[in-house]
Amino acid sequence: MASRSTQILEAAARVIARRGVRGLRVEELAAEAGISTALIYYHFKDRTGVLRATLEFINDRAERYTTDRAPEDPPLTPREELEKTLLLELQDTAEVRENSSAWGELRASAVFDEVLREDLARATLVWVQEVAAMLGQVQPMAPASSLAAAAERITALLEGLSMRWLSGGTPIGHAQDLMRGAIDAELAGLRQN
Repeated sequence: MASRSTQILEAAARVIARRGVRGLRVEELAAEAGISTALIYYHFKDRTGVLRATLEFINDRAERYTTDRAPEDPPLTPREELEKTLLLELQDTAEVRENSSAWGELRASAVFDEVLREDLARATLVWVQEVAAMLGQVQPMAPASSLAAAAERITALLEGLSMRWLSGGTPIGHAQDLMRGAIDAELAGLRQN
């Protein structure tokens, strides 16, 4: 059974994905989680604490569903690992839809919320660094600055493709094909450096 704080964070991700950050009210969150508002304040102190913890929660959840592999799965090449990790952000599952929707809502709200903006900037930087490291495994001779720039472009494109897919503007298969093309293009560019 999930801990109370995990239960609250799961409910917060659902509410944010459905109603946005502005729609997250402590009372509604308590009802969604099936607990009292006092318990939310006990675990997170205030609404900002809930938002910060939810951002961390959805990042951790994304890392889990993009990196978990069955022990019996054959090892992947660095190129395969890169593509698989990125494409797992474009899976048509309830968990990925919810996570991606909540991430997009948090990103949109960060425009107006300085605390959230700083947290989101840190989370984005970590993600870019992780993708740069994977790119470096594929192209180990590429300069660090080129790897970082390629990772920033890839992660920005992935966010955009995710939002287009979630909002019905781009079919998921097409979004996945565009992501594969972007990976190919970035790797070709890194080979030329």
